[in-house]
Amino acid sequence: MSKTDYVFTSESVSEGHPDKVSDRISDSIVDLCLAADPQSRVALETLCTTNLVVLAGEVRVPKSVTHEAMIQAARDAVKDIGYEQDGFHWQNAKIDCYVHAQSADIAVGVDSAGNKDEGAGDQGIMFGYAVNETVEFMPAPIHYSHLILKSLAEARHNKDIDFLGPDAKSQLSLQYVGGKPVKCTSVVVSTQHSEKADQETIREYVRKHVTNVLPKGWMCPEDQFYVNPTGRFVIGGPDGDTGLTGRKIIVDTYGGAAPHGGGAFSGKDPTKVDRSAAYAARYLAKNVVAAGLADKCLIQLSYAIGVAKPLSVYVDTQGTGNVDEDKLSAVLQELMDLSPRGIRTHLKLNRPIYARTSSYGHFGRAPDGQGGFSWERLDLVDQLESAFGV
Repeated sequence: MSKTDYVFTSESVSEGHPDKVSDRISDSIVDLCLAADPQSRVALETLCTTNLVVLAGEVRVPKSVTHEAMIQAARDAVKDIGYEQDGFHWQNAKIDCYVHAQSADIAVGVDSAGNKDEGAGDQGIMFGYAVNETVEFMPAPIHYSHLILKSLAEARHNKDIDFLGPDAKSQLSLQYVGGKPVKCTSVVVSTQHSEKADQETIREYVRKHVTNVLPKGWMCPEDQFYVNPTGRFVIGGPDGDTGLTGRKIIVDTYGGAAPHGGGAFSGKDPTKVDRSAAYAARYLAKNVVAAGLADKCLIQLSYAIGVAKPLSVYVDTQGTGNVDEDKLSAVLQELMDLSPRGIRTHLKLNRPIYARTSSYGHFGRAPDGQGGFSWERLDLVDQLESAFGV
């Protein structure tokens, strides 16, 4: 029998965290490439440190996507985040670009030719998850961790305050009773700040954002509310710690409440199933839970490089389902073509929609008018209800 009373913790990091700066730059360049040609191939990594950004990777893009254009996209991303500090400034940082053409050996395995459909860009396993403990069908600890930092970032961008910097972290521990979250047992927020700000002012400002985000009555005891527990956080971002693309994969997904296949999302075009298949798995799992077929749904997909169809489609409702899981797997595969081309077509992924995913989670976000977060749509609910007579 699964445990129903427990404390579970998840963390989030802000757009100014050094790893997230790297993710944002990488995804901004993915968008640059897809805007020039929706069939672009991109696998791009970014390293950030004190006033230095290094771009590396493999691409197949139009000639218009030059190194200079990539460097400018990187500067624009850093500027938008808000870095204008001595140790990391969008205008003054050195940016080196070592991006080169995609390997022909990879291309021949992925490209369609003759009767061969387009294959997966790599082998791997991907997971999608949904749970009905929030209206976004996300685990509550990661959901509220994201919202706290997003609220602080919006205040900073709107110039509501002038003493917070871009770098921040949050961590929530939630008490579950009967398998449902009921309150916070602890809250941790560390946020970069100016020299002039005193810690008590920061603590009370952060408190306001935490209590505004959390459901009523969920705030933790005062002695478990930690704000900048080291007492000082002036030097932050890439000046304080090196950032790399793809190092916050649990922050990007479900906060540890569900497995992760291991592959990062940012910096990859949607032919890479690390990204597109993880989006598809989330899309299917969310629709299953929204249709009332289960309280929780975990979906695993697996692929081989150069092979179009998934090797396996595993569905686990973790003891909360009211339908046969084998039938559910079969129905889901009828409703959606899970080949790389099928996923991209169904979710319309060949668009410049990825920079916005690089912070505050790839899941649990509202679909937008430009096609972003299409994997969060609930347009399979009616078909699932019909298939199972719900």
